[in-house]
Amino acid sequence: MKYKNTTSDISTDMLEGFFVDWPNPPSPKTHLIMLNKSSKVIVAIDESTNQVVGFITAISDGVLSAYIPFLEVLPEYKKRGIGKELVNRMLKELNDIYMIDLCCDDDLVPYYDTFGMTKTNGMVLRNYKMQSGNIKNYEQKI
Repeated sequence: MKYKNTTSDISTDMLEGFFVDWPNPPSPKTHLIMLNKSSKVIVAIDESTNQVVGFITAISDGVLSAYIPFLEVLPEYKKRGIGKELVNRMLKELNDIYMIDLCCDDDLVPYYDTFGMTKTNGMVLRNYKMQSGNIKNYEQKI
């Protein structure tokens, strides 16, 4: 497995199969834009297939705060330590930031506990009609 903290060599055809169980998943094109617009990104690439099999992103002001909105590993690559490696690498990338936040479902709390994270309260607002992404502003740049 190869891990990269850049998307310079990533193409849309390398991003198939993500956002499992989403009713309206982002397209690979939207996924690539999201990765490129993130403050920090780490991708796991299966060197034998040259496919992205996992990714983690962070959005940060670069001074005090960072938010980790996405960690995903393709189903057929789970239970191989890829997610753990992605989180550890991202936490290392963010080691000079005061607060690192993320939201997760209750069943994932024990997983994030292993990284020293603390359960807290959070609030979210979801606009599900936009779940597949809004890339109108970026389509002209592609």
